[in-house]
Amino acid sequence: MIAGVRGILERVGDESVHINLSGLIFNVLVPASLIDTLGAVGGSIHLFTHLRIRDEQPILYGFNEQMDLDIFLLLLSVSGVGPRTALGLISNLGVSGINQAIESGDVNTLRSVSGVGGRTAGRLILELKGKFDSLVTTPDNGSISVEPEIVAALVALGYSPNEARQAVQASDLSTISTVEDGIRHALMHFSN
Repeated sequence: MIAGVRGILERVGDESVHINLSGLIFNVLVPASLIDTLGAVGGSIHLFTHLRIRDEQPILYGFNEQMDLDIFLLLLSVSGVGPRTALGLISNLGVSGINQAIESGDVNTLRSVSGVGGRTAGRLILELKGKFDSLVTTPDNGSISVEPEIVAALVALGYSPNEARQAVQASDLSTISTVEDGIRHALMHFSN
């Protein structure tokens, strides 16, 4: 099993990266939300990975945090959730967003992710409620970030996940008290 890769970032795609490990280049599928945080091509990179064999072809999935990998594996434990759906959930909602949606029973937020229908959303809530507590770490003040909810709302308004994340990152979240304020700030970013 390949538990991680450390090497030089060779190429960055929409959903994957190429990592050079002493001349051997690995194609690693990653959440779209991770792409913007990887740094420049030619730089050093370390990813926590999960190897999966599909139709006799090995596929490597990578994450920059062990917690993200743990959540990915937890999502895969739910019947009907495959790697693409799990990556989509992490990309669009983030770990804290998935946790909030599952704990509050928010089927609509889960269904906003491509590949997640009503049944799958219900299964996620039923099977994973309460299981995130040991995996999810919250900021020091005990609150969970509203960033994933803002991104999900912007995606629902028609923006791409990358555009939504960039708008949220450009906004000063320390001055935002509600999700609605965050959406307003992000929309102002688009108008500039």
